[in-house]
Amino acid sequence: METIQALMQQSLGVGVGMTIGSLIGLGIRKTRGNTEGLIGGSVIITAGVIGFVCMAVMMLITWIGGA
Repeated sequence: METIQALMQQSLGVGVGMTIGSLIGLGIRKTRGNTEGLIGGSVIITAGVIGFVCMAVMMLITWIGGA
């Protein structure tokens, strides 16, 4: 069984990629005036949560696949 640190290192790319992609997409969406669905009206917080959730899901998939 792998440690949590190893799982985080293996899944970090997914989290970072989704955070950056979400920042770009949600930033464009907010400048066009559509703020529906943003957490607290903030693009940065929403993108961070998206990145964290995606990283957690990837960690779970990696852990299940390694078992």
